[in-house]
Amino acid sequence: MGSRRVIPAARGARSSRIGQLRRPGAAAAGVVTVLLLMVGCGAESHVNDPRPQPPTRVSVAINGDEVLVQPRRIAFGPEPTQQLPQNQNVRQPPVRSKQPLNVVLVATNLTGRDSRLQIRGRGRKLSSRPLYRNANVTLQAILPTGVYEVSAENMPGAEPGRLVVGPYRSSSENDVLLP
Repeated sequence: MGSRRVIPAARGARSSRIGQLRRPGAAAAGVVTVLLLMVGCGAESHVNDPRPQPPTRVSVAINGDEVLVQPRRIAFGPEPTQQLPQNQNVRQPPVRSKQPLNVVLVATNLTGRDSRLQIRGRGRKLSSRPLYRNANVTLQAILPTGVYEVSAENMPGAEPGRLVVGPYRSSSENDVLLP
């Protein structure tokens, strides 16, 4: 039996074929990497630019004689109570928008009678959940520019308060610690 001698292929022959197969894949990977880097740079405008204004807080106190609203006028310029301590000296940029204002009314009932906080104006009538005697309630309302009457249900002797919502809106982009 004779043996047959097998001559191994030259080292460079096999590796050059593999290298040829890898080169198109490497080129494609390089193109994909460059495209991803270009996309990853981001756009100049963002969907949250300008950021929405945080809700404006209004305090309401109901006593037997009247409904006190403080402040009575909101959105007529930057809100002095809206600034976070680290941003007190930084101007909030205005937002050119005719969007309604997000208002959070925090009401307290200083009477011995249960009631509900009501807001009327601009064809709207909003009512809070029950406001029990000597308790608090929060009412969040989206209010367009206009004049609103703030009253207490079941308290005919309490003079309604007045809330005026102006056209000014500001961005919250300088408020870093907002949730």
